Amino acid sequence: MKRPFDVLAAFVLLLLVAPILLLTAVLLKLDSPGPILFTQKRLGLNGRIFDLYKFRSMVDVPRTPARQVYGGDPEVTRVGKFIRRFKIDELPQLLNVLKGDMSIVGPRPCLPDLQAEFDENGRSRIAVRPGLTGLAQVNGNIFLSWPERWRLDRMYVDNLSFVTDCRILWKTVFVVLLGEKRTVP
Repeated sequence: MKRPFDVLAAFVLLLLVAPILLLTAVLLKLDSPGPILFTQKRLGLNGRIFDLYKFRSMVDVPRTPARQVYGGDPEVTRVGKFIRRFKIDELPQLLNVLKGDMSIVGPRPCLPDLQAEFDENGRSRIAVRPGLTGLAQVNGNIFLSWPERWRLDRMYVDNLSFVTDCRILWKTVFVVLLGEKRTVP
């Protein structure tokens, strides 16, 4: 039931947010030179690597190696700060959901290099499709260490259900509107 829900939800959400997608694309082009979309290799179901889509929120310069970047980073553009705060930069991942790379709810897809650091909890997270939002994202996200995130990912994988997904989606609305806070269950 999860995959049909994901496809239907992603399609409906893409239709609903189409004006936001268009406005964001225009603002990104006006704010700084570079492509509108940013792609990055991420770790998916069963360890498969896929291209994750995001709106570009940073200046267009090559970065090696890839790293975690937060809103206060000087390379984040003015529009980038806004779209990151309200998670608008993540909306192109609805295309990843339609393609089958991702789910609406699941552990967030990480950079492939991070797999070498996985503990048992971290390894469990690739047993399901990564998601646009997940248990770690609604319980502290940026305030959590990787092992704390992986523990929450493991809790999600071990308790996978439609009801759990609905609860996470409901909490996600508040995270987007009110911002992230540390609230580990």
